[in-house]
Amino acid sequence: VGKAVTIQELREPGYQGFYVAIGAQGGRKLGISGEEAQGVISGIDFLKDVAMKRREPLQGKIVVVGGGNVAVDVARSAIRYGGDSVSMYCLEKREEMPASSDEVQEAEEENIEMNCGWGPKEILTENGKVKAVVFKKCVSVFDEEHRFNPQYDENDLKTVECENVILSIGQSIEWGNLLEGTK
Repeated sequence: VGKAVTIQELREPGYQGFYVAIGAQGGRKLGISGEEAQGVISGIDFLKDVAMKRREPLQGKIVVVGGGNVAVDVARSAIRYGGDSVSMYCLEKREEMPASSDEVQEAEEENIEMNCGWGPKEILTENGKVKAVVFKKCVSVFDEEHRFNPQYDENDLKTVECENVILSIGQSIEWGNLLEGTK
């Protein structure tokens, strides 16, 4: 739907309602400087490319940003796909990470380094390529009403050199032309 057939074409035989279950197949961006550099990729795109054998093996140090199960999958795939070392950075404390504890433990058994309580401030580049990520200390992830509202100590910074940054901070829906011509 949206490519081979339009919603308008589905209405012609008399259908009046549709349930569209396309999933969240796109990655999300951070909104920080440097995230357009060569060497920055969304976790979803990375996993898709690896599964479809459309990606050259990774090289060098890899930083995975995120703390959920998909981020763990990304990190484990990255280390298996040629990365020299893989480090995960997430806002949450270890016990607050959204990833299941057994997934995190298995990642650590594969020598993936967990760095909890850090959020990306900017991605440093050189000649258009990733050079490093500057992280700032996350002092709290949620506000008093348990809404996502990260707070940082902007004076507590850490710079991590790397060749690749894989963003696994959630997923988005890619609608494309799917809803074109609809109300």
